Amino acid sequence: MSDAPVRVGTVGFGYWGPNLVRNVDRLGDAQLVVACDLVEANLAKLKGLYPSVETTTDLDAMLADYDLDAVVVATSAPSHYVIASKVIAAGKHCFVEKPLTLTSAESEALVRMADAANVTLMVGHLMEYHSAINWIKDYIASGDLGDVLYVYMQRLNLGKVRTEENAFWSLAPHDVSIVLYILGETPDYVSANGAAYVTPGVHDTVFANLHFPSGKMANIHVSWLDPHKVRKLTVVGTKKMLVFDDMEATEKIWIYDRGVGAPENAMAYGEDLTLRFGDIHVPWIQMSEPLAIEVQHFLDCCKTGETPRSDGRDGLRVVRVLEAVDESMAAGGAPVETSVEV
Repeated sequence: MSDAPVRVGTVGFGYWGPNLVRNVDRLGDAQLVVACDLVEANLAKLKGLYPSVETTTDLDAMLADYDLDAVVVATSAPSHYVIASKVIAAGKHCFVEKPLTLTSAESEALVRMADAANVTLMVGHLMEYHSAINWIKDYIASGDLGDVLYVYMQRLNLGKVRTEENAFWSLAPHDVSIVLYILGETPDYVSANGAAYVTPGVHDTVFANLHFPSGKMANIHVSWLDPHKVRKLTVVGTKKMLVFDDMEATEKIWIYDRGVGAPENAMAYGEDLTLRFGDIHVPWIQMSEPLAIEVQHFLDCCKTGETPRSDGRDGLRVVRVLEAVDESMAAGGAPVETSVEV
């Protein structure tokens, strides 16, 4: 493995791009070489913050004229496939913000292209790098929660209403990636209902149900039309229950020693189930910026060839769920099977 910094180019300096650029710039094992954006005002803003970084509006020229190891893509989702395919074709490692693409066919094509080119393809599933989410994954694996029965998640807000993608494609990639990550499973089918109250044809409120081969279930509720900003995950196990509230500044995880079961000396017939109410535990978790961890992980994978935690196949699995949710909504909530692995 070379000790030389990873030479990075970026594409997109609009909404999320500045956060990625900030993290790439401040990491010692990366060198931010050039930035590309179609909007001159965005490039002027970037140049003011990072005077040594070259700027261009021409992606093809950036890939041809600069000696880059990797490219970070932070443009709008409809452009992801075209840009990422050019980056991979140029032999560069590629980081793409979520969702990977807007169709599973395009995501699968990128995965196969990256495999053939022997380059790293990573998707910005930010929550997989969140300290609390990784604590929850480890806690589930420890068995202290018991067997997971079901999960439900809420990602609600008043705005930002989009017109290019519905609320599930905009908000739920986080939640879908979380539940697939912490459960270690891919759903076998989904069902969903939603409504387009603001923009015709663009669902701003969605309720989706994911069913897993193990029998576990997950419900995801996303909306741009809610009086509260909510970012919450609840995991119900056979021994305990857990709530993660990402809007809390410090006490983000609450563990409830509660459940339902038969008394210890239960008779075979006629004995009522009992409710168990135990202690509530709030663990202390050392928090770090998820984006910094995510960007560092990408750089490490570029250097070592290690498969990223949120690799192209992870991105493809999430896109397949998003597609199935759209299909189910179009079919009035009918269950839709998700596709098999690549």
